[in-house]
Amino acid sequence: MKFVIFTYDDNSIDTDRTEPDEAMLTMRCRLLNPVSNGFLLLGRRSEILQAHVPKATIYNKSRIGNREVVGFGFNGDYSYIDRTDFPFPAIRFKKSTPDVLALREKERGDWRKLSIEEKKSLYRISFCQTFAEMNAPDGELGGIIGWSLFFISISLWVHALIVSTYDSAPTSFSPEARIAQYLRQEGINNQPISGNYKPPGVDEWLKANKAQDMEE
Repeated sequence: MKFVIFTYDDNSIDTDRTEPDEAMLTMRCRLLNPVSNGFLLLGRRSEILQAHVPKATIYNKSRIGNREVVGFGFNGDYSYIDRTDFPFPAIRFKKSTPDVLALREKERGDWRKLSIEEKKSLYRISFCQTFAEMNAPDGELGGIIGWSLFFISISLWVHALIVSTYDSAPTSFSPEARIAQYLRQEGINNQPISGNYKPPGVDEWLKANKAQDMEE
């Protein structure tokens, strides 16, 4: 699901381009959740800017400029949302410039007189992406795998450092210490519902200790 939130800064939208390239579309149709964090990501040619805005005014009609409201949208807000399961945004993607209005007036006539480029432009006026562009892979999987392997490698290096630094494990890791800790937890009635973790060897230790007491 991709969100595009429009602000007063119309420089974030290049209305002269009839067929935005994939990199531009990716910038402009960033995955956002502005309601939860109160931030907007504004797509530009070379950077993504972050600006704080009040949560209550994100979807105000004044922020969409002169873009035409064409329907209820996904949730009744004046926002543009690219969704494959609900491809009916509340507003048009581009603002109503003189060129756009002229092309939309020409749209009312015979479509056989429209060129292929004009038909593509009409689509881009209303929509940011096609279904093929929305379903295209965005490359996030590679970044996720890369960062996961990076942190795994760090953890392995830390483990190797600890193993090479300490000759033996702490005394609390010994079987006797683990059994003593278990008996202490049982003695203070710790975790009365779920119970405490019983380390291996407890039952044998209890039997041996009981036999020793009986002998004495």
